[in-house]
Amino acid sequence: MDNVGIVIADIDAAIDFFTELGLELEGRTPIEGDWADGVTGLRDMRVEIAMMRTPDGHSRLEISRFLAPPVVADHRNAPVNAFGYLRVMFTVEDIDDTLIRLGKCGAAAPDEPIDPKITSSGDHQAGLLPRILN
Repeated sequence: MDNVGIVIADIDAAIDFFTELGLELEGRTPIEGDWADGVTGLRDMRVEIAMMRTPDGHSRLEISRFLAPPVVADHRNAPVNAFGYLRVMFTVEDIDDTLIRLGKCGAAAPDEPIDPKITSSGDHQAGLLPRILN
């Protein structure tokens, strides 16, 4: 895999959020023109992207903020079994410290405590709502 892309409303806040998770900003640039129109299928599209590299250097997260055309659908409140639902999970060393740091970026743990689960790889998994991406 080269990258996963997500569309966000506030690119600066998203960069701060993912930087706290250990991702590194590779670059940030506006994209528009005939090539972009052809790749996306959107006429006269303008987008600002930021490419974030994962700490292991193997993958990247492309964060996109569309300037034109306007965003046409909002899947942030879609149930997890909806087509197009996206989740991205990261491995962290210290979940408590990570939650404190991400809280300063506007993220919040779920209202009800969720006990971390052990995954098939033996890692702990916990839920986080990145409200900063709204």
